[in-house]
Amino acid sequence: MEKLTIQEEEAMRAIWKLNGGFVKDILEELKEEVPYTTLASTVKNLEKKGYVTHERYANAHKYIPLISQQEYKKKFLTHFIGEYFGNSYKDVVSFFAEEQKLKPEELEEILKMIEK
Repeated sequence: MEKLTIQEEEAMRAIWKLNGGFVKDILEELKEEVPYTTLASTVKNLEKKGYVTHERYANAHKYIPLISQQEYKKKFLTHFIGEYFGNSYKDVVSFFAEEQKLKPEELEEILKMIEK
């Protein structure tokens, strides 16, 4: 699956939240103001990349996600961890612990989750 740009990811988050929608709906859901035509082009790119499809309603298209947000996160994180941490989840946890982004109690929670 092709990597998304920042704008495409933002549009996908809105589409996932809406569980599909028209460009005007997606535009309303976005936090930043984006020109309608720019968003329409972004959504068309998402369709070309296989992330959404559309249903036609008169002259408008309703865009529906083809991949869930969970599936996207899984693919993105798997690629990210492989690319930046050599597929070592231990190195990921180590990195966040060293950067003090992971508190000891959070690490304990992770250990408990793993043990289950």
